[in-house]
Amino acid sequence: MENKTIEVTLHQQEGYAFRIEFGEGIDDLMSDEPAPLGQGHGPNPSKLLLAAVANCLAASLTFALRKFGNQPGPITARISGEMARNEAGRWRIPRARVEITLAELPGAHKSFERVLSQFEEFCVVTQSVRDGIDVEVEVRDAEGRVLMGDKSFEAGA
Repeated sequence: MENKTIEVTLHQQEGYAFRIEFGEGIDDLMSDEPAPLGQGHGPNPSKLLLAAVANCLAASLTFALRKFGNQPGPITARISGEMARNEAGRWRIPRARVEITLAELPGAHKSFERVLSQFEEFCVVTQSVRDGIDVEVEVRDAEGRVLMGDKSFEAGA
């Protein structure tokens, strides 16, 4: 099985604002919590998560349409996430609803039923969220000493 590593680096700017580096050739993005925690200078992590899900689904639908020889017009995706407290009283996003709007009517696309039956499977983000992501966490001090987590943890491993 082939594995690939994806890396993103965050640099705290002030308060809850972070500059997010995606890598060479991609503009940085600011994230921030809304008031009263932050200043709202960018989307917060919850909005970034929802944006990633909707973006991936829209891109996957575009891919599936093109796979069957279609040339779709611009797609619009809208997502809303429900915020709720879990049993411990912590905020979570237990569900989201995505609405994708095509520029054309269904009859304009070849193999449209097949497209609809499989496009979600192409979406890395949505399927990863649905399946659950095992997230390992390590905290280090300024000298690199592990304060919390597995000492054998390697970034990207």
